[in-house]
Amino acid sequence: MIHSIPAVVLDLSATGIGIVRSLSEKDINVHAFDIKGKYEIGKTRHATCGICPHPVHEELELLKFLLELGNNFNEKAVLYAGSDDYVQFISKYREDLRRCYLFLLPSPSIVEAVLDKRLTYELAVKHEVPCPKVFELENEHQLEDVVQDITFPCILKPTNSSAFRSRIPNELYKKAIVVNEASELHEKYLFYRQFGELMIQEIIEGEESRIYSVKTFFDENMNLIGIYMNQKIHQFPPVFGSSAMVLSIRDEEVIRKAFDFLLKLNFKGLSITEFKRDPRDGELKFIEINSRIGLTQRLSTACGVDLAYLYYLSLTNQNPKPVLTQREGIKWVYLVRDFISYRHKRKNGEMTFIDWMKGLSGKRVEALFAWDDPLPFIRSFYSHLRNLWKNR
Repeated sequence: MIHSIPAVVLDLSATGIGIVRSLSEKDINVHAFDIKGKYEIGKTRHATCGICPHPVHEELELLKFLLELGNNFNEKAVLYAGSDDYVQFISKYREDLRRCYLFLLPSPSIVEAVLDKRLTYELAVKHEVPCPKVFELENEHQLEDVVQDITFPCILKPTNSSAFRSRIPNELYKKAIVVNEASELHEKYLFYRQFGELMIQEIIEGEESRIYSVKTFFDENMNLIGIYMNQKIHQFPPVFGSSAMVLSIRDEEVIRKAFDFLLKLNFKGLSITEFKRDPRDGELKFIEINSRIGLTQRLSTACGVDLAYLYYLSLTNQNPKPVLTQREGIKWVYLVRDFISYRHKRKNGEMTFIDWMKGLSGKRVEALFAWDDPLPFIRSFYSHLRNLWKNR
């Protein structure tokens, strides 16, 4: 295989570091960038790292930065996005970036739809994919009608998580805002509405272990090149959050639902499709979809389906052999986040220290820790604990 073509990774969170390490292990020349704060925590010895302009607030500056960088390469570099902000940026400026980079995304309309939760659920309904009840809100006057149809507790969700997160103070940001009873709905809606548009969604009850995530890579011709899936064990924050611990498993029902939906959408490139099994009827309900590599990329490598590398080979016309099976029973853990999640559950009487330690047993990979590159783990651990102390 040819590994001389460089790669550029936009993101230095655990997602981006997972991509960097996967490519670096193949002796691929990797350049990784992120905004100042994330760069300072995530910079890694496995890539040439640097600070780049913000993908939302400094779009034109970032475009200029990337075009100047691309012009320094002898050939087009493979471009990776590790967060939704960078996906949105690449999609918006895809024609300009194609002059210097190789990448594959779904159509602009599909990218827009997966970044806007209202449009995402409209796609699910259109293609008859079961999902939680969702109520769109244009103003506070609609709340009275919604109260008659929604079951409490429910959640308020930003329609565009990226835009919402960029406007709200970090200490106030929540992926989902829980509303326990009707009397809270008006107050919470008015408070959070100032940071972006919101919708109301029913809660699918049940433990985190009912959540399944399918990661795929379809090439330009919608050939499936790589697929694996995992089951969530813990989330950060608990209940509504991103993965803190997951387990590699294979469930054909989940995979078939994801595969069929992606085919209907003509969803080229990388994707993460998430479902939760509803304890009320046992049915899998669609939660969300993303058009990028997931946080658990290091698990991708460990279970034998290295999506980052398959993407590289495909984009550089090296026709990789599809990898459609995976090793099961491997845990991926983001240790500091899993520890914080455990503390929350211990406080609520849901977990003991012994339970948490037992959960760490067995074959596992860590999101950030590596003996030959320990600083991203150390800096992230310190940053999380500092934030925990500030917000205690």
